[in-house]
Amino acid sequence: MRPFLLLLAATAAFSQGRPALPSRASSNTLPAPLRDVGIDQRLDAQLPLDLVFKDESGSSVKLGEYFGTRPVILAPVYYECSMLCSQTLSGLASALKAVTFDAGKDFDVVAVSFDPSEGPLQAAGKKDSSTRRYKRPGTEKGWHFLTGDEASIKALTSAVGFRYTYDEKTNQFAHASAVLTVTPQGRVARYFYGVDYAPRDLRFGLIEASRNKIGTVVDQAMLFCFHYDPTTGKYTTAAIALLRLAGVATLLALAGFFAMNRRPRPRQV
Repeated sequence: MRPFLLLLAATAAFSQGRPALPSRASSNTLPAPLRDVGIDQRLDAQLPLDLVFKDESGSSVKLGEYFGTRPVILAPVYYECSMLCSQTLSGLASALKAVTFDAGKDFDVVAVSFDPSEGPLQAAGKKDSSTRRYKRPGTEKGWHFLTGDEASIKALTSAVGFRYTYDEKTNQFAHASAVLTVTPQGRVARYFYGVDYAPRDLRFGLIEASRNKIGTVVDQAMLFCFHYDPTTGKYTTAAIALLRLAGVATLLALAGFFAMNRRPRPRQV
């Protein structure tokens, strides 16, 4: 029953790779555990950075301690979830392996459990498995796994539009799956749905969240040709931008051609 319910939650929340989040008016057609499950995009929403959680070592920390200098990838999960959440963290670590940015140097990962019964023990276990999958020694300080009380959890998940529900019959949470990029100031930048993330999308998301403070000139040129589609949570080719780029290239080529042909030719004796 447990795998079935989680699979049903994923199917209800994500159809054909895009968020098919049911409106609250039509939610009565869904099974009871899924009626309040979904993700409401709140781009540019400010996170409540004064919230207090516990990190994987058991120390009390303010959410704002992970912001200020670098963009953040925020992962709302719960650590004892055997399906979606485990796949979310595994997919995130695997995708970040292909991104040249380093956790702890260029960005931070902050996972927050929305299960108030979980504590530092579960958080430490997930940090260990995630950093081992990431396979980049020296970056462990860039991965943070938090737990907290229900009030702090609700305040954070509400701020980012992450809706979930607890089903007493199955003793588990029904929820969707996504990670977010957040600016150093704590504002929501991008949502990436599902459990399999394209390294290119995460890279672009981090660059935009950093306000172009990380990345290369090539990245800036690539971002000119791609745009974020909030309905799919992916970066897609911007046809107009490509046409403009092609137009500029054509004009430069023509200018070069005319410049070459206007050079005075040597006189023939």
